[in-house]
Amino acid sequence: METASAQLSNYRQSPRKVGRVADTVRGKRVKAALASLDVMPKRAAAPLMKLINSAVANARHAGLAVEDLFVSSIQVGKGMTLKRSTQKARGSSAIIRKKASHIKITLSQKPPMNAKKAPQMAADKSTPQSSAKRSSAAPQR
Repeated sequence: METASAQLSNYRQSPRKVGRVADTVRGKRVKAALASLDVMPKRAAAPLMKLINSAVANARHAGLAVEDLFVSSIQVGKGMTLKRSTQKARGSSAIIRKKASHIKITLSQKPPMNAKKAPQMAADKSTPQSSAKRSSAAPQR
């Protein structure tokens, strides 16, 4: 199975928020994923669309058929954290953590369905041992 990937490093939004948007497109075909991100009101939708388009361009460069591509994996990890401070009572301060995230996307081609499932089904039906095991596993009284 051929793959194409793209990554975005230190995107300035929390990985928890980006992960929720990434969960909506994981496993979808590229066209459906782009359509759902286009109408999504979340801020992380636009960078994910650009990242999917970048992975599609990488797939075209590798010679893959774009119509058969689907989002096989999206990994959202923790990036760099910027630490800032704000003033608090009596001259003290509190830390503000500005989180970033790393996003990696992998697109894959779907294998032909009938070519992969046919040998497995034929192998399951032709094994007489499986029925022999079931009959010998019955409890005897």
